[in-house]
Amino acid sequence: MKLTPIFLSLAMAGVCSHATANAVDEHTYANLNDVITTHLHLDLDVDFADKQLEGFVEHTLQWQDNSSKTLVLDTRDLDIDKIMYQDQNGGWHKASYTLAKRDDVKGSKLTITFKSQAQKARIYYNSRPEASGLQWLTPEQTASKTHPFMYSQSQAIHARSWIPVQDTPAMRVTYSARIHTPKDVRAVMSADNKDALYKDGDYIFDMPQAISPYLIAIGAGNLEFKAMSKQTGIFAEPTILDASVAEFNDTQAMIDKTNAMYGEYAWGRYDLLMLPPSFPFGGMENPRLSFITPTVVAGDKSLVNLIAHELAHSWSGNLVTNATWEDLWLNEGFTSYVENRIMEEVFGRDRAVMEQALDAAGLRAQLKTIDAPDTRLNLKLNGRDPDDAFSSVPYTKGQLFLIYLENKYGRDKFDPFVKTYFNEFSFKSLTTAEFVTYIKANLIEKYPGVVSMDKVNEWIFEPGLPADAPNPTSDAFDKVDNATQTWLTGSTTAAQLPTNNWTVHEWLHFLNNLPRDLSIEKMTELDAEFNLTQSTNAERAFAWYMLAVGNGYQAIYPALDNHLSGIGRRKLIVPLYKALVTHGKREWANKVYLNARPGYHPLAQGTIDALFVK
Repeated sequence: MKLTPIFLSLAMAGVCSHATANAVDEHTYANLNDVITTHLHLDLDVDFADKQLEGFVEHTLQWQDNSSKTLVLDTRDLDIDKIMYQDQNGGWHKASYTLAKRDDVKGSKLTITFKSQAQKARIYYNSRPEASGLQWLTPEQTASKTHPFMYSQSQAIHARSWIPVQDTPAMRVTYSARIHTPKDVRAVMSADNKDALYKDGDYIFDMPQAISPYLIAIGAGNLEFKAMSKQTGIFAEPTILDASVAEFNDTQAMIDKTNAMYGEYAWGRYDLLMLPPSFPFGGMENPRLSFITPTVVAGDKSLVNLIAHELAHSWSGNLVTNATWEDLWLNEGFTSYVENRIMEEVFGRDRAVMEQALDAAGLRAQLKTIDAPDTRLNLKLNGRDPDDAFSSVPYTKGQLFLIYLENKYGRDKFDPFVKTYFNEFSFKSLTTAEFVTYIKANLIEKYPGVVSMDKVNEWIFEPGLPADAPNPTSDAFDKVDNATQTWLTGSTTAAQLPTNNWTVHEWLHFLNNLPRDLSIEKMTELDAEFNLTQSTNAERAFAWYMLAVGNGYQAIYPALDNHLSGIGRRKLIVPLYKALVTHGKREWANKVYLNARPGYHPLAQGTIDALFVK
């Protein structure tokens, strides 16, 4: 197709890399119509004492407008020391620049002016301790208690808090880096990490495939490495390394199954970085090195669908990327769908359907609490922080849309469509509008009379769920429901509940569907029989605590304090803080939070701070 100048086409790593201007990304200052960065080189010192990254980033530039001499970058809370540029003859000169006043959402616009069009621009800078995309942990806040730890979380627009960059998923860039750390601290990045296998404080990284800036990632700490297979391994603190390897040793099987369904894995290795418990998310799909929360190391592989999810992003998200954060469902809806297909291939249909049913129930519950416009797949942020786009809507409503299409067309037609979609848009960023054009030509019109474009548009552009949306159900959950009713009516005791072979999914279904006003007597009976307050499975503990806070079961509070203080995963703490405030425990929750807050990531702090502002 004929593309606008902003839609860059670069031959890198044997594939085409694109940025698209068919979308208007309201969250970037970058002047992509004038100039684009094709490669970044980072040279940074990791300064644990001052909690900053310090050094320079070098942009290799490709000019789109022959008359322009200005480069505009996104920054947030960065100190700029100086900016140099290389002219067409190879000489280096000082550039003039202005750093605009800080916008609460977008940060500060950095405008760099050259006397002639630059081949390269080098910005010398340092991040600040409050950088939204970095967390700095003292040794006491880590698992091993011996070394400090630092890691990044660049999604959605937090890369600009530690790199001056064109911070939009509409563009893609290759990068290299030299990272300096204390000699006993290992650094890793979302890149080729072979140099990180030798701990010496001086690390070289290369990412030869073009990625969006939010996928640039760094971590540094007391990390050791252990291989799991020919293609996979784990970086982790020594205290959790072996347990993580045992938990996630099916990762290679996941890769092999996904290769067969959707085409070969494009990124070489797939390793995992186990982060401290403060990590605010379940995982982050940084290419070649997914960042993972330790809360999924349950000892029984019951929560490994999170690994399947981050791996699935290697196709949907990293390979084929949403062009703006209003198109987030293109990343997360496809990834949630592929995740579930991986789980089915590796662990069986029954488990996959249980996970579908749990996610769908969670979505239907959350839809009641979200403003109707925000329940559309193609979201309109209207200037809001793109972090606001993250709810179960892009994930599970997007997944249900694809399940709907799969059911209508059958896998014999739908699987080739998805595989071809990944191939067609590999190493490209696209908008929802481009997806609609693609699905119309390659599925709807290819197989007429099955699904109408009106139905496609209803799923994507209308709020809520269509009346004929899939509602996954599990026979196993039906049996749980029957057993629950006999216990609730007093026909059986808690000891007679058939829990011996329950998976964590059955436990979650059981707990999530108990009456919210369950009597203290019944709560006490359950706790005495199953020791739920002391559960070592983070998801099961969370479900139990949510029930207990709501109906005033006091026995949980010492354990709940430990739960809230010991982890920072927002999914497992934010709803609990909200429930505590709602149910008259504001003072207790605030006391716990003030103690726990220093160990939380800035993203978690920002969310929970708002609950206690009077």
